Amino acid sequence: MHIDYEWVGQGASTIVFLHEGLGSIAMWRDFPSELSSALAMRGLVYSRPGYGKSTPRAHAQRWKPDYLHRQAYDVLPKLLDDLGLREPVWLYGHSDGGSIALLFAARFPGRTAGAIVAAPHWFVEDMAIEGIRRTRTAYLEGGLRERLARFHDDVDSAFYGWHDVWTDPAFRSWNIADDIAPIAAPVLAIQGIGDEYGTLEQVRGIARLVKHAKVLELAGCGHSPHRDQARAVIEASVEFVRSRL
Repeated sequence: MHIDYEWVGQGASTIVFLHEGLGSIAMWRDFPSELSSALAMRGLVYSRPGYGKSTPRAHAQRWKPDYLHRQAYDVLPKLLDDLGLREPVWLYGHSDGGSIALLFAARFPGRTAGAIVAAPHWFVEDMAIEGIRRTRTAYLEGGLRERLARFHDDVDSAFYGWHDVWTDPAFRSWNIADDIAPIAAPVLAIQGIGDEYGTLEQVRGIARLVKHAKVLELAGCGHSPHRDQARAVIEASVEFVRSRL
C-alpha cells in the first residue's frame, strides 16, 4: 500500500495534518505550510489510502463503520514508524481527520504531544447525513466530481469510500465518546458556528468528555475553519501550542 506524503516547514517538533473525508495533500493548499511556519515546526502532510495519489480503495470494497479507528490505530502509527518518527507529535485534524486525531491521542498517549481538531465528529448527527446526501447530488449533477478529480487519482475511490460508509445504516450508531474520554494530551477543539455538517455539540461534547480540552467557536465560519477563518485558526493554534511547551 502506497501512502503519498510530503514535508513542509522546519523545526525540532513535528505536526501531522489529517485531512477531511474528501481531502488530500493538495486540497489543504497553503495551510499546512502557513501553520507549520507559525509554529516553527516541521509539518507532515499525507493522503490517506483511497485519496489523492495514495493507493485507491478497491471499488468492490466498502469501508466498515470502524474505518476511522483503523486509520488512527493502524495506518497512522505505521506511517510514523516507517518515517522514523518515534517522538511525540502534534496533530492537526479536520473533520474525519479530527476524529482520527482524537482516537490516536487516546490510544497512543506517549506518541501525542497535543491535538488541534477542527470540525471533528465524535457522534453522528442527522444534519451530517443530510449534508452528505446533498453532496452526492452535487457529485453526480453539480460538477463536484470534476472539481475533485483534480486532486484524486481515483476520484470515485475517494468519494464513494467516504459517502458509502457515512450513509450506511450501520454507521448511524457510531460514537467514540468512550474511546476518547481517556485523552491526556492537550486538546483544542475548533468549530464554525455555521458548520453545515455538525452542531456545536460536537466540540462542546468533547470539552465534557476531555475535561482539559479547550474550545474555540468561530463566527462567520462553516465546516472548514482553515479556509473560512485561517488567520484566527493559526493565531489560536500558536497561542494554544506555545502555552503548553
